[in-house]
Amino acid sequence: MRAWARELGFSQIGVSGVDLSDAEPGLQAWLAAGFHGNMAYMARHGLRRARPAELVPGTLSVITARMDYLPRQTPHGWRAREWARLADPDAAVVSLYARGRDYHKVLRRRLQQLALRIEAALAGPATGDAPVVCRVFTDSGPVLEVELASRSGLGWRGKHTLALHRDAGSMFFLGEIFINRALPPTPAVAAHCGRCRACLDICPTGAIVAPYRLDARRCISYLTIEHDGPIPEPLRPALGNRVYGCDDCQLICPWNKFARRSPLPDFDAREALTNSRLLALWEWTEADFLRHTEGSAIRRIGYTRWRRNLAVALGNARAAARARGDEPQHRAIAAALAAALDHPDTPPLVREHIAWALRN
Repeated sequence: MRAWARELGFSQIGVSGVDLSDAEPGLQAWLAAGFHGNMAYMARHGLRRARPAELVPGTLSVITARMDYLPRQTPHGWRAREWARLADPDAAVVSLYARGRDYHKVLRRRLQQLALRIEAALAGPATGDAPVVCRVFTDSGPVLEVELASRSGLGWRGKHTLALHRDAGSMFFLGEIFINRALPPTPAVAAHCGRCRACLDICPTGAIVAPYRLDARRCISYLTIEHDGPIPEPLRPALGNRVYGCDDCQLICPWNKFARRSPLPDFDAREALTNSRLLALWEWTEADFLRHTEGSAIRRIGYTRWRRNLAVALGNARAAARARGDEPQHRAIAAALAAALDHPDTPPLVREHIAWALRN
């Protein structure tokens, strides 16, 4: 099974049982605190997320899989380069995982291929047992992914709430195969965060409210991707030039010096999503947006939210230009924003953020 997984681009697989009852109190407390924000589906699914056999009746084991996602051509010293780009107010920063092909599509297709092989291998001669049935998940259902990954030895839960591996950091995707067979579980590994709190201290919005506790309502990834309304004004300056997602808690993590490059071309970074300037992206029409994000996870937020995020980033860039005395850049940003503010096709959500950016 491990050899098949490697052939399909997975770095590691493990097996977990389905009794996650001791994770339920933490999930309940997180939901009760409202930390899920407007992701209503999380509350709607409730404890089903911690009950694999309730989500998919008959499930006896969960096969977990890890797929590294750093682009193949990621240079040495990539973290320093990312920090430098974040420090450039006029650069547009897209989270590393979203610069290539949509991971949902990549993982789902490859997990399904692995599941088919497993089903065929376990079918064997007729024994009267129910047929082997697998169902795959790739961030596509109410699944406690990090909990299952931790229990199956794919790593441990870091204080930023992501899965961490000693030899791979946290720059990887997780996927699961629910199966109606009891497979031998793989052992969990010890946690190695120790006293480190770098991820808590670096978070621009203070979203990691305590070790292993994330308030999604303050998280830049949530605000720029999942949140479909106005970004709260007090948090807008902290977004800086981040227009889709945020990697700060991962960039600062010492274990990510071991992050691995993907062998797959799917995650190769697209130039338009890697080295663009904010004003260049602001010029995109909706047709440009759809063309540049074809097959990308970014497309699912739509053009309106994309423009909302850019408006906030441009407001921050305008303030930075004024602070450093760069009057030409200050005027260029103001002119671009004002032209969109007066355009009749600009949606109210975007118009609100443009108005803020022009006041900033």
